[in-house]
Amino acid sequence: MGRPKIELDYELIEKLALIQCTQMEIASILGVNVSTLKRDTEFCTIYKKGQDEGKKALRRIQWDLAKKGNATMAIWLGKQYLGQKDKQELSGDSNKPLIVKFRE
Repeated sequence: MGRPKIELDYELIEKLALIQCTQMEIASILGVNVSTLKRDTEFCTIYKKGQDEGKKALRRIQWDLAKKGNATMAIWLGKQYLGQKDKQELSGDSNKPLIVKFRE
């Protein structure tokens, strides 16, 4: 006689995946082994869907912030999607050591 079948709460799984919980975290919350989850095809489908929906929602919020004039978000998105980067230039004699002074 085998172990009793574990009933998984797929609605909770999707909600946890939506906020980007890991499979290990979800297993801990549900009180099951992560390998049990990975063997369940419905879990895998729901987990992937939840993760993707969460990323989509977060991306939408980021774009909305940039469109509303959030300079930090606009800069970050430019770096991620447009290959933009910070350009740091040092001026002065390159043969001398750089000395940084901190104010107290």
